[in-house]
Amino acid sequence: MSETQYYHHGRFVMSGGVLPDAITAYRTYGDPKNPCIVFPTCFGAKIERQEYMIGPDKAFDPVRFFIVTFALFSNGESSSPSNTPAPYNGPYFPAVTYEDNVRAQCAVVQSLGVKNVHTAVGFSMGAQQAYYWAVMYPDFVERFISICGSGRTSPHNYCFLEGPKIALSASVDFEEGHYTTNPERGVRAFGRAYSAWAYDGRYSDVNNWIVDQWEHRFWPSWDANDLLYLARTWQMADVSRLDAKSTLDPSLRKEEGTKARDLTFGDLYATLAGVKAKALIMPCKTDLYFTPEDNELEVKAMAHNQAKLAVIPSVWGHMAGGSSCAEDAKFIADSIHEFFNNTM
Repeated sequence: MSETQYYHHGRFVMSGGVLPDAITAYRTYGDPKNPCIVFPTCFGAKIERQEYMIGPDKAFDPVRFFIVTFALFSNGESSSPSNTPAPYNGPYFPAVTYEDNVRAQCAVVQSLGVKNVHTAVGFSMGAQQAYYWAVMYPDFVERFISICGSGRTSPHNYCFLEGPKIALSASVDFEEGHYTTNPERGVRAFGRAYSAWAYDGRYSDVNNWIVDQWEHRFWPSWDANDLLYLARTWQMADVSRLDAKSTLDPSLRKEEGTKARDLTFGDLYATLAGVKAKALIMPCKTDLYFTPEDNELEVKAMAHNQAKLAVIPSVWGHMAGGSSCAEDAKFIADSIHEFFNNTM
């Protein structure tokens, strides 16, 4: 439907250092004159994957909206350990946060002439970026939609990610990130350690599940360092701990808003209580990463703007948010359409 384009930021300060020329990969759908929807990728997704929710019979109709999809830093399309020239390649790539991603995405949107964002939306890591859009740019973003995500990565979620990470980094062929060929054993081990978490835990054939679905899910299409950097970005999520120096954008965010943010630093619910954007939060009832109980507390904190909680009634666990089946995709699309109708 759309060709991938590349925005060159030039010198770009990230959480862990500076890139001489950071690059954000993105695609656009629809007329730029229409309301803008920003839709960043999740863990393990290339930018083409975003089209699962874009179309006339899907959640986001490009006839009605101007949709901009973004590839996360470290996904192999935007600047990543695997595609950045030395001396910033591989394990020398700077640490990246969601703040860095959203700040870069905002620069792209502004370059396209967008004056405000109708909705920031995402699934999983994309959902966490949607929270960041709403908190970082309160006067620029009108709505945000989280599908199987949260404003902060919970300790349990953090610990889950440590398993696949150590399985990869401890493999004999990883060579502390200095490998010359992608470490097959390490990437397969990453997938095997990851395998129990994405769905609800009921499998018809365990061996087939582990080997075919997960060892081959990341191998051979994903670079090992890219996987580790994405997981680290995921682990660091916390919208209540924004770095004012990196997120302050005087053209979009008022100085007094930054001072007010200092008073809520580290307090997730106080931070969410200050969100201006209308919110639709959609966890899956069987998600092992981002639980409905955590989202319920977040929605209560955003009661001032009538935030809505819509729990996906699915047995597909976290992957229900990625439209693993037609029934889940319909529930998500219908909930989004209802949300739009009630907040326009």
